[in-house]
Order: sequence, then C-alpha cells, then structure tokens
Amino acid sequence: MSHDSAAAPEAAARKLSGRRRKEIVAVLLFSGGPIFESSIPLSVFGIDRQDAGVPRYRLLVCAGEEGPLRTTGGLELTAPQGLEAISRAGTVVVPAWRSITSPPPEEALDALRRAHEEGARIVGLCTGAFVLAAAGLLDGRPATTHWMYAPTLAKRYPSVHVDPRELFVDDGDVLTSAGTAAGIDLCLHIVRTDHGNEAAGALARRLVVPPRRSGGQERYLDRSLPEEIGADPLAEVVAWALEHLHEQFDVETLAARAYMSRRTFDRRFRSLTGSAPLQWLITQRVLQAQRLLETSDYSVDEVAGRCGFRSPVALRGHFRRQLGSSPAAYRAAYRARRPQGDRQPDPDTATAGAPRPLPPSDPPTALPPENAVPFQTRRTATPMPAGAAGVPGQRSAAP
Repeated sequence: MSHDSAAAPEAAARKLSGRRRKEIVAVLLFSGGPIFESSIPLSVFGIDRQDAGVPRYRLLVCAGEEGPLRTTGGLELTAPQGLEAISRAGTVVVPAWRSITSPPPEEALDALRRAHEEGARIVGLCTGAFVLAAAGLLDGRPATTHWMYAPTLAKRYPSVHVDPRELFVDDGDVLTSAGTAAGIDLCLHIVRTDHGNEAAGALARRLVVPPRRSGGQERYLDRSLPEEIGADPLAEVVAWALEHLHEQFDVETLAARAYMSRRTFDRRFRSLTGSAPLQWLITQRVLQAQRLLETSDYSVDEVAGRCGFRSPVALRGHFRRQLGSSPAAYRAAYRARRPQGDRQPDPDTATAGAPRPLPPSDPPTALPPENAVPFQTRRTATPMPAGAAGVPGQRSAAP
C-alpha cells in the first residue's frame, strides 16, 4: 500500500530552479551499495523506451564519493559524473546506502540540501532514506524504509515520522520507499505522477511487474530483535512478550515487569524499538496469527486465543487493518497455490502451542496472490504510527 501524503505548504510553494528539470534524473551512487537497488533507477530512467509509449528521461549517474565504487560481488563501477552534476537535475535518487551504521559523506549531503533548496525532487530507495535523514530532509516528514531498518531509522532520527508498513511514501518533494522491489513501485509512481497511468502502465509491462502492488510491508515483518538492543534493560521484557504472545496481557503488564510507570515505559520503549508499545504488541500478535493460519489447521477462533486476542472479533479487526484481509480469506489465499510438500510447521509458533499438521487431503498452498488485498491510496498529512516488529541487527544495507 502506498502512502501519498499531501506536500507541506512550504514544499508546495518551492519552485524548481530554472536550470533544473524533473525529467533530468541524477542517481547518486556510493561504494558498498547493493547493486540490485542501485540498478533500479538506472533501468527505469536510463533506458529509452519511447517505442513502447514511455516518456524519456535524461539520466545522470553521479558518484557520491571518490571511486572506483565497489558493489555487490566485488564489482567495481566508475560513474561518469560527480557531485557537480546534481546541480542540473530536477530529480535526485539515492538508491541505497552501504551501511545504516556509518554516516554518509558530508559533501554528498550538502549537494542534496542544495538540490532540495532549489526545488529538486529528492528520492530515497530502501536504505537511501538514511542518507536523506542525515541531510535533514526528512525532519518532520513521513517516511519509510525497509522494515528491518525502520526501528533504527526512527531511533536515530526521532523527528522523522517513520511508517514501516508502507511500500513507499510520497511527501511531495521528498519520497522514500521500502526495500528492493518497493524501489520499482516508487519509480513507477514517479512516472505515473509525471506522465499519467498510461505511461506508467507501459513501463510496467516492459519491466514485467504490476503497475501497482497492493498491500504494504506488514506481511513481510519479522519478529526478531535488533542486535543493538541486547544490552538494554527492556530487552528482557521484549523477549518475554514474544515468548508469551499466547497469553492475555497488556502494556501495563509489560511496564510493571520493567518496574516503570506506563508513561516512562512508553517513552523508553519507543526510543528502543521506534514503535509505540501498544502498536508493537498488536503487530506481534497479528504476525503470530499469520503464522498459525499458514502452518496449522486451527480455527480462526482458536488462532485468536493462541495469539492473546480477547476475542475472534478483535483478531479480525486488527488483522484486516494490518493486512487488508480477513483471517479466513488470508488462509484461503495462502493455501490456493502453494505446493503441498512445502508445508512446514513454523518453530516460532511453539510458544503458542504446537500447531496441528495439515491433513494430506488439503489443497495445495501458496502465498497470497497480488489481488488478495484490495489496493488503496491514502493522501494524508498525518503521519501513521510506527508499528514495526524488532529487526535483526545487520550491518549490511542490502536486505
């Protein structure tokens, strides 16, 4: 699900400098960046597909630092342009950043700030959002990134309204996307914004991808904990919560286990995980329900009880809000095409009781098809609450 936010008044009033045009796209590359994410804007904006009805963009490939630039598999790249070329671009794309733990070069951040001040559209794909945040371009704005890194982004840049559920966020002159394939979604959205649905559809057909993907990142969220919180006193409380999701408890229970007031616990929990504790707990229960629906034949009522929901109605409401589908419809879509031999019990469900194996006579199963969740587009200036699960502490920026 995309999140198209109305641009802030000052952003809307900002005019593009005369020497900048939006169809001139600068892609900013750094050493250590993953090649897949880096190649997405190069393919979308750098290939002439006018024969297929796709308007042409002019591409400037810029090195964000001294080369050669090393990327996935030890490949070395030489960018034909340097940072000075960004001054001619009306759209600047940062496809990825090599590590969420290291700061980007100050010269590149200055170039991004100048481009934004002169009205350029700034785009961060996946971990490229960390570069935009380091430049101060996401302050006070809604943004997204790969769900694994969303808590880190929220913790490091608390003024950014991180929404880890979205595939991409359009905030007018600053846009961000989730990981890898979501970069294609955002690039298609840019083409759609510039030239309409027909042009974006023609490009999608050439790339053999859906013109619009339904749903968001919720279905991909993991329950792992960030490595960086391991020494924090709250880590034990978070681990206890994950091990007892099948029990009915609330945030007050967690605050008591941490020997904190509810207000202090809320503040500390948000700084640790990037999410409000209530939203995090609901997300974890929905994720547990997702696993049980995929790996067991429990009824929906039984799943609700084994995930700590007080009633099946509560499960259905939260499940639909997060995944856009009812539990029964999700299970039916999951089973529709998945090969029978692929059914494996999820070890994570052990804390909620061992799931009963599916009978051999059940139909084959599959991941939900793209049309399992209806597509919606929201336009709102109100940032959505962060609801990500904890994430594994990985140093590489390539998920």
